[in-house]
Amino acid sequence: MGALGVDLSALHWIYVVFIVLIIGFMVKRRDTTLICIIGIFMLAIVATGDLTASISGVFNSFIYAITELLSTILIISIIVAMSRVLLKTGINEVMVSPFTKIIKNPTLAYWTIGILMMVISWFFWPSPAVALLGAVLLPVAIRAGLPALGVAMAMNLFGHGIALSGDFIIQGAPKLTADAAGIPVADVISASVPLVIVMGVVTTIVAFIFLRRDMKRGKMEMVGTFGEKVVEDVNENLLTLGQRKFFAILIPVAFIIDVVAMSMFDLTGGDATALVGGTTVFILLLLAVFAHKNDGLEKTTSYLIEGFQFGFKVFGPVIPIAAFFYLGDSGFTKIIGEYLPAASQGIVNDLGIALAAIVPLTAEIAAVTLTSVGAITGLDGSGFSGITLAGSIANLFGTALGEGTATLTALGQIAAIWVGGGTLVPWALIPAAAICNVSPFELARRNFIPVVIGLVVTTIVAMFIL
Repeated sequence: MGALGVDLSALHWIYVVFIVLIIGFMVKRRDTTLICIIGIFMLAIVATGDLTASISGVFNSFIYAITELLSTILIISIIVAMSRVLLKTGINEVMVSPFTKIIKNPTLAYWTIGILMMVISWFFWPSPAVALLGAVLLPVAIRAGLPALGVAMAMNLFGHGIALSGDFIIQGAPKLTADAAGIPVADVISASVPLVIVMGVVTTIVAFIFLRRDMKRGKMEMVGTFGEKVVEDVNENLLTLGQRKFFAILIPVAFIIDVVAMSMFDLTGGDATALVGGTTVFILLLLAVFAHKNDGLEKTTSYLIEGFQFGFKVFGPVIPIAAFFYLGDSGFTKIIGEYLPAASQGIVNDLGIALAAIVPLTAEIAAVTLTSVGAITGLDGSGFSGITLAGSIANLFGTALGEGTATLTALGQIAAIWVGGGTLVPWALIPAAAICNVSPFELARRNFIPVVIGLVVTTIVAMFIL
C-alpha cells in the first residue's frame, strides 16, 4: 500500500501487530515486558536478517530507552530521597502546620488537603507527598469531620490524578509522551493545561458531591480500619524546633525561586527538570549534614540509595515498553540502523499517513480512541508504562488528521495516568490507602464513577479543541 510514496513494509505490520498484542495483554492485566522484547527482536531480525545484531539490538534498545528516560528517573529518585529526610526530621510537620488551622469542617478539610496535595505533588511527586501530608493532616481532618476515606480520596484525586497527569514542574510524564509523539515537551504541557483543568474540576467536584451524600446518610466510617498504617518514624532529636521552622520556610522559597527562574529564563523540559533536580540535591545535602552532623556524609548516600531504589522500581516496567515504542520514531535508525524504506518518515508517521489515505478519521474518533487507549494502558497499575503508547498513537492520528497531535497526546497521557497512576487500579492506590488506613479496593470503588465522568467530559472538550 502506498503512502505518499512509502510502501508499508513487513516492519510496519510487525509494529502494528505488537501494539495490538501489548494493548491486549494490558487489558488482561498481564505484564507486557516479554511481548515488548519479542517485538524489538522481531523488528531487528526482519530489518537486518542478522541474529547477532538482532540480539544486540534488544540490549541497545534498553540503553537508548534508559538514556532517554534517565533525567526523569533521576529527578524522581532525588526528590524521593529528599522527602525521606523531611519525614525523618519532622520538617514536613512544620511545613503543613499552618494549614491545620484552616481545617475547621469536612468541606474545608477535603479542599484544603486536596489543593495542598496537588501543589506539593507538583514538586515532590505524589507518593512522597502522600507521606509528607497524610501522617500530619489525617488526624486533623478526622477531628474536623472528614472520614479517613474522604482524606484518601482528596489526596489521591488531587495528587495521583491532577498533579501527576499534568506534571507541569518535574515534567516526567509529558517528557515520555512528547518523546513518543515526536513533538516538543512544551507543546504537550500547553495542550494539557485546559484538559487537566477540566478533568480535575469535574472529577473532584463529583467525588465531593457523592462523598457528602454518603456522609449525610451515615455510610462513612470516620477512622480507617484496614491493615497496618505505614508512617515514617520521626526523630525529634535530629533538629531543633527553630531549625525545622527555618528549613520549612527555606525549602518552599527555594522551589518558588525555581518556578520564577523557569518563567524568567524560559526554561522548559530538560532545563526545568535540571533546575529542580539541582535545587533538590543541595537541599538534601544541607538537611543531611545539619540533621546527622558527623554521620551526614554516610546518611546522604543512604537517602540517595533509597531514592534510586524507588525510582528504578517505578520505572523498571517502563524501560522495555519505552524501548519498543521508541522504535516507532527516530529511535529505529539509532538502535537498529538505516533499514526503513528510503521515503519513510518513521514507522508511526508512515502508518498515520497510510491510515489517512484509507479511513477518513475525524477529531471525535481520534479523541475517543486516545482516551480508550490511555485508559487501557493504565490498567497495569503504573500509568507511566503505557503513556509512550498513547504518544505514539497520538502521533499516528495527528499525522492522519494533519493537526492536533499535542492535544491528543495530552488526552492519552491524562487518561493513562488517572486510571493507572493511582486513582482507579487498586494496587496503584496503596500509598494513599496505607497512610489513611483504608482499603485500596474501597478507595478505587469510590473513585470509579467520578473519574469515568471526568474522562467523558474531558474527551468531549478535547473534540472541540482539536
